[in-house]
Amino acid sequence: MNGLTLSAAYFEEFGRPMLEQNFPDLLPHLAAGLCGSGSECFGFDDEVSRDHDFEPGFLIFLPGEETVSRHEAFLLERAYAKLPKEFMGIRRNALSPVGGARHGVVRLSDFFEEKTGRADGSPEGSEWFLIPEQSLAEAVNGRVYFDNEGTLTRFRERLAFYPEDIFRKKLAGELLLMAQAGQYNFLRCLKHGETAAAQLAVNEFVLHTISAIFLLNRSYRPYYKWCFRALRALPLLSLEAELLEYLLTGGNDPENAEEKYRVIEGIAADLIDVLIERGLTRANCGDLEKHAYSVNDSIEDGALRNLHILAGVH
Repeated sequence: MNGLTLSAAYFEEFGRPMLEQNFPDLLPHLAAGLCGSGSECFGFDDEVSRDHDFEPGFLIFLPGEETVSRHEAFLLERAYAKLPKEFMGIRRNALSPVGGARHGVVRLSDFFEEKTGRADGSPEGSEWFLIPEQSLAEAVNGRVYFDNEGTLTRFRERLAFYPEDIFRKKLAGELLLMAQAGQYNFLRCLKHGETAAAQLAVNEFVLHTISAIFLLNRSYRPYYKWCFRALRALPLLSLEAELLEYLLTGGNDPENAEEKYRVIEGIAADLIDVLIERGLTRANCGDLEKHAYSVNDSIEDGALRNLHILAGVH
């Protein structure tokens, strides 16, 4: 049983009855679900990841204090703390004096301020570039069990993916860095005898390719250690995962350098095909750098378009 399934079962057996019986007046203003940090919120948890922070639990989301007071929030926290300490043979974790709790009672504004820097969950313009992509993924992952006022759902819908111009700016930057690292610098580093620098070039190419693929799928890239697992599940360009893994693990011996470069060019060609198919570029060549600038030129907002092409890349 994965964490999302465990959480949903625990909520239906204990959480929902507790809220309905003890807080009927507050219930119309509440939401509940499981989202945020942790592999279980993405459905990525397994036996290895359950050695920490794995427990039956969920989040109760509260509106502002004008609707649910501090005292009422305190009562909800007490009621949550009294829920059964063990479920399906899995014990709830003791509260830690350091770090934030992943389950329990939280204000909607606090949750979205943590993830986006804005209590209303509504970044504007270039503010999007300041938010780590994994935080945006955590704001919209998981599952909502109920949302009686609809505020949580509206927040999540607003953050579902980048606005079009932001998407294009970020994509342009990732494509440019793919070009610089893979198409240009990889072989040059090897010709200089800099095998370590060549591996760094490969690493950079892989990282920026992964980011570009998530963007083209209009999905946020999660925390790096889950990137490949998430990449393999994407509907578009997921087969590139095997090639990217080869680039990372195949070594930089002279005999396979040319093969690696052919793989890099093949991956670049696959992404260019998607760019052309979706009308994101007007360039007509195999040079990712030219496609990067073409994507940037397609941005409608002049202020965003005129920012440095790498403004959207962390």
